[in-house]
Amino acid sequence: MIFTSDTEEALRAAVALVNSAQAPDALASLDDLAGFLVEFPYTGRIDRDDAELAELRALRPRLRAMLLAPRDDMASHINTALADVDLAPRLTRHDGADWHLHAVADEHPLPERILIETTMALIDVIRAHEGSRISVCDDADCEAVALDLSRNRSKRYCSTTCANRNAVAAYRARRARD
Repeated sequence: MIFTSDTEEALRAAVALVNSAQAPDALASLDDLAGFLVEFPYTGRIDRDDAELAELRALRPRLRAMLLAPRDDMASHINTALADVDLAPRLTRHDGADWHLHAVADEHPLPERILIETTMALIDVIRAHEGSRISVCDDADCEAVALDLSRNRSKRYCSTTCANRNAVAAYRARRARD
């Protein structure tokens, strides 16, 4: 494990949320939101309404900018996010997860809590000098964010779909040369 489990989970959730904006939009309905929450089960207030869906959709560009920013710019994004929200940090454990930090109260809106959880995870990324683990997918036709949590830093694609498409293209190119 590169980071603590809560940091990795926050990064995975942020990347999934950001990548949901890729066509076709995977966060277009309340059913899509429900699916996201099954995959990333947040605690605390969850409204599951159109307003929350709209706020999450609006958060995606800000998260993308934070995730893909160079280290110093990422720090600036983090400081801005921390200044934008009333923080109430506390250690907690729940749902089988050991002690970890919640930086905002559970009754804050979900988009605000996702912003701050992402911010806290990116603090760990900055402190560990691991920003290179977050990049744009290497597929020439894809703009999704790729998160590399592998030990050997080998992940270049956002998904197995992009990885497979590029492997097949490389195979066909090699075959055509032979």
